[in-house]
Amino acid sequence: MAEILKKSKDLKIGAVLTQKENSSLGYKTGTWKTFKPVIDEKTCINCMRCVHYCPESCIAIKDDKRGQINLDYCKGCGICSKVCPVKAIKMIKEEE
Repeated sequence: MAEILKKSKDLKIGAVLTQKENSSLGYKTGTWKTFKPVIDEKTCINCMRCVHYCPESCIAIKDDKRGQINLDYCKGCGICSKVCPVKAIKMIKEEE
């Protein structure tokens, strides 16, 4: 098993993290959010703006169309809702 490095300065230039627990995939950050995006599928025109503007890349692309939002990593910033030209994405308060 590879040694786990404790500091970023220990990484060689161009390093690739190959273990899930050593990358952002090992840390689900979606629990930080207060609001979550909800897409109205009937209103969505599949323009893909939400996909391209999401700073966390939480919105999947499937068969060249917008997929689901991965709420495990979505931080609820609301950018997807703001850039949607038809207002198909609403930010809904996360229930406790």
